[in-house]
Amino acid sequence: MNANDLTMLVAGLCVGTGAAFTGLGGGFLIIPLLLFLGYSAQRAVGTSFMAILVISISALIAHGRLANIDYRAGILLGLGGIAGAQAGARLIEHVSTVQFRKFFAFILAVLALYIFFKK
Repeated sequence: MNANDLTMLVAGLCVGTGAAFTGLGGGFLIIPLLLFLGYSAQRAVGTSFMAILVISISALIAHGRLANIDYRAGILLGLGGIAGAQAGARLIEHVSTVQFRKFFAFILAVLALYIFFKK
């Protein structure tokens, strides 16, 4: 196991905990890590979704055991998300990694301000 593998394993532990706790999915943590490690925007997003799939299945099982799931709402959101995910994957092919970093940072900053100032 090399240093990158260990970094990803430890990051996965932190992201899994944070994702199951906040419901944010973990991409907001995984993508910056992968960009820092030199991944292109497209590869970082794709790899992040693979990690999120694994993390989400585990979190779904844990929250299901605790009866913390509205299955109907989750399925409806997921069905809408299928179309959005297909569109987003095609859109990112037309965005450079530099543009993506700026856009991603802007989205994170706006979300942080919203959460910070929301009553």
